[in-house]
Amino acid sequence: MSTTHNNVSSVQAEVIAKQAAAGWQALPPEYAIPEQPPSLEEAQQYCARLAHSHYENFSVVTWFLPKDLHQNFYNVYAYCRISDDLGDEVGDPQQSLALLDQWQGELERCYSGEPRHPVFVALRETVRQCDIPQHEFSDLLTAFRQDQKVARYPTFAAVLDYCRYSANPVGHLVLYLCGYRDAERQKLSDCTCTALQLANFWQDIAVDFGKGRIYLPLEDLAKYAVGEADIAQRRVTPQFVEMMKFEVERGREWFRMGLPLARMVDKHLALDIELFNRGGMEILNAIERQGYNVLSHRPAISRPRKFWLVARAAARKLL
Repeated sequence: MSTTHNNVSSVQAEVIAKQAAAGWQALPPEYAIPEQPPSLEEAQQYCARLAHSHYENFSVVTWFLPKDLHQNFYNVYAYCRISDDLGDEVGDPQQSLALLDQWQGELERCYSGEPRHPVFVALRETVRQCDIPQHEFSDLLTAFRQDQKVARYPTFAAVLDYCRYSANPVGHLVLYLCGYRDAERQKLSDCTCTALQLANFWQDIAVDFGKGRIYLPLEDLAKYAVGEADIAQRRVTPQFVEMMKFEVERGREWFRMGLPLARMVDKHLALDIELFNRGGMEILNAIERQGYNVLSHRPAISRPRKFWLVARAAARKLL
């Protein structure tokens, strides 16, 4: 009996290894786990390059943050970026799950062993300096695994539960990097991070549908008489517009709930929080400006608008 079980486990392990190997082939070569770990300096350079090479709505590290925090932000960003890509850029759920399992193994070795991937070699120093609990990193992997298995959310409460894993840990990590560990600040951060996730969902309805996912609560689709066929055929009906008005205002309310956090942290982090908060609100404003039609054209913040947001925050720093 034991021999049979071991044989089955061995076969399963071999299948998972093959799925992971195929999954790595779909990603940039530099993402792969090397045979030998790099030096700490090499690992830190790797994370900095990755942070500077990916487009986001705003720079990962703005010049508002003190320079002594930059490397830790690069390290955490690199972890989040690759974790997200393992779940979203492979195109095969089973391969993604296998990759996420390997990534989880590297995370565990980061805390109690010898990791080989440069992200975890660099991250281990960040974890040591900031005393970050492991679950803040592994919760993100829970969300990315969920994306491989769950494609519809029946209620808004279910969407919020997803945000608890997909978005809120990022805010906690930022607070840890800046020296804050209390539940009150984390709760306010959760509001802002959930709001940012909602803004991203409403911005990317067509993109996500192309991946087989709908993050709009099914209860809202039913309430406003919007069918999945409307999304599939990109029909912006009056009912769809009314639903999106409701979702955009819902997102704004979550941003408003998180605003007090900026008054409870040092001025450097406060400016970054304000920038990301206003940036998220601008996504919602962009949705409104184009008549809530997110199906035929993805709303985005224009370059001049981004410059205005950064300039406004910069002016506050100089006051």
